[in-house]
Amino acid sequence: MTTPADLKSKMFKAIKDDRTAFVGLDQEGGVGQPMTAQLDDDAPEGALYFFTAKDTDLVEALGGRGQAVVHFAGKGHHLFATLSGELIADNDRAMIDKLWNGFVAAWFEGGKDDPKLQLLRFEPQAAQVWENDHSLLAGVRMLLGHDPKADYADKTAQLRL
Repeated sequence: MTTPADLKSKMFKAIKDDRTAFVGLDQEGGVGQPMTAQLDDDAPEGALYFFTAKDTDLVEALGGRGQAVVHFAGKGHHLFATLSGELIADNDRAMIDKLWNGFVAAWFEGGKDDPKLQLLRFEPQAAQVWENDHSLLAGVRMLLGHDPKADYADKTAQLRL
């Protein structure tokens, strides 16, 4: 049986494994954009970090901090999640140094000192998580009359983070 704590751990592991998520402000007309999420290895089930540029629509609309939503689909579509929380413009140099890598460096000609560099910290407060158990076996079981809803009884959870 899968517990909410199991789903939480699976969610953060999936985010670490496949970092692409849609990030948007939680407001009318807020549109998500794909971004690369990073986690602090010392706190693997905490904040999500995103490197971006100060002149993006998201950063300009954010105005420093605001409520946001992160949508995530794991590799192979085995896990889906929507996280809500606070998005904060945070250029903590120690965290920039810790998370900096070649992929991020490719986007900023001035490196860690690029004047356009903006680190965003997303502090999740709640999440809706769905674990997807679609498989060949599940399809065969359904053809044989098995109720697929029973398979999802413990595969979804609303989490307080």
